[in-house]
Amino acid sequence: MNQEFIDHIKALIKNKAQSQLKDELQKLHPADIAELLNDLSYTEAKDIYRLLDNEIAADVLVEMDEDIRKDFLELLPSATIAKRFIDHMDTDDAVDLMRDLDTEKQSEILSHIDDVEQAGNIVDLLKYDEHTAGGLMATEMVKVNENLSMPECLKEMRAQAEELDEIHYVYVVDDDDRLQGVFPLKKVITSPSVSKVKHVMKKDPISVKVDTPLDEVAQIIEKYDLVALPVVDSIGRLAGIITVDDVMDEIREQAEKDYQLASGLSQDVETDDNLFKQTKARLPWLLIGMIGGMGNSILIEGFESTLTTEMSYYIPLIGGTGGNVGTQSSALVVQGLANSSLDSKETVKQVSKEAVVALVNATIISMLVYIFNFFRFGPTAIITYSVSLSLFSVVMFASIFGTLVPMTLERLKIDPAIATGPFISITNDIVGMMFYMMLTRLLS
Repeated sequence: MNQEFIDHIKALIKNKAQSQLKDELQKLHPADIAELLNDLSYTEAKDIYRLLDNEIAADVLVEMDEDIRKDFLELLPSATIAKRFIDHMDTDDAVDLMRDLDTEKQSEILSHIDDVEQAGNIVDLLKYDEHTAGGLMATEMVKVNENLSMPECLKEMRAQAEELDEIHYVYVVDDDDRLQGVFPLKKVITSPSVSKVKHVMKKDPISVKVDTPLDEVAQIIEKYDLVALPVVDSIGRLAGIITVDDVMDEIREQAEKDYQLASGLSQDVETDDNLFKQTKARLPWLLIGMIGGMGNSILIEGFESTLTTEMSYYIPLIGGTGGNVGTQSSALVVQGLANSSLDSKETVKQVSKEAVVALVNATIISMLVYIFNFFRFGPTAIITYSVSLSLFSVVMFASIFGTLVPMTLERLKIDPAIATGPFISITNDIVGMMFYMMLTRLLS
C-alpha cells in the first residue's frame, strides 16, 4: 500500500466523493482495506466503513491490526459490533475479536446477537485457553451421520453448505456425534447410491483434542499436509475444526514473540507503540545487562594486580566469543524444541553432542589465537597461553551452558526462547572474564 494511493483515498474522503471511493474499495481485498485503515484516522476509517457491506466490513475487521482493532471496537456501541460484525463472522474470528474486549463489553455484545446458537458457540469457545486447539477452532463445518445413504448425504451436505463460505472436508459422526471418519467429496460422485457413508468414508481420521497446544496442532497440520484438522472433546465428540490459515497466523505471532524475547524485549511491542510501552518492554533486560556489566567491572577490579595492558586487548574477544557461541547453541536447541526434532528428555544426549562440536570449535579457535600471539608476543609471554586457554574454556562452557539452559527451561514449562537472549550473553560474558582472569593469575 503506497503513500500515493493512501493520499488519494484521503483526498476522496475529504471531498466526500463517495461514488469514487466505493469504486476504489471494490477493487481491494479485505486485507488491503485493513492495511489502508491502519494509516487513516478514526474519523476517516469510519467514513470508509460506512461504504462497506456487512460481510466485507466483518472480513476487514478480522484483518486489522489487533491494537487498532481494539481501540476501534471500544468506540463502537455493542449493538453495532454484534449486528454489523459478529453476525457475519465465523465463530473462530468472532472469538478472536471478543478476546480483545473486557468481560462487560463481551456480555453486552452477546446480548445483541440474534442467533442464539451462534452466541452459545462463542460463549463455549471463550472458555478455552486461546493457545489450545479449542481456543482457535471454528464450529462451522459440514458433518453427516455415518448411516446416511449417498442421496441423503448429498442432500444434507447441500443444506449445510449454504451457510458456509468454504468446505474443506466432510466429517462423519455416529449417533452420539463422535467423530468416525472423513468423507472425501469424490466419493459422492464415484460411490453407488445404495452405499452408506460408513462404508465409503476414510476411517480413523487424524484429529486433536480441545486442549492440544497450538504448536502441536501446527506440527500435525504440517506433517500430514492438512488444510483443516478436526477437533474433538474428551469423549471423541466432534467439537470443531482448525484451518491451516488460522494456525499460520498463530504460529507467526508466536515466532514474533519468541524473536522479541530472544532480542531482549520482555513483552510484545510494535514500532508504532507509544514511548511508555516501548520503554517498558526494553528496560528490564537493559537493567539486567547493566547489573551484569557492573558485576564484570567488580570482577576485573578484583584482578587489578593481574591485569596488564596486553590483557585488556582481549577482553572484548573473550566476552564476545562466549556470547556468540552460547547464542548459537541455545538458538539451535530452541529451534529443535519448537519443531519437535528435539525432545527435552534427551538433555544428556544433546549436551554430549554439543560438547563434541564445542571441542572441535574451541580447539580451532584457541590454536589460531595462539599462533597469532606466538608471533606477536613471543612463546614465553603469559598472554600467549592465557588467551588461548581462556578461549578454549569459554567456548566449551558457553556451548554446554547454551544447550543446557533452554532444555531445562522447556522441562520446567518456561518459554526456552528466553535462553537465546541477553541472559546467555550476560552469563557467558561474566564467566568468560572469570576464566580469563583466573587462568592468567595461575600462569603468572
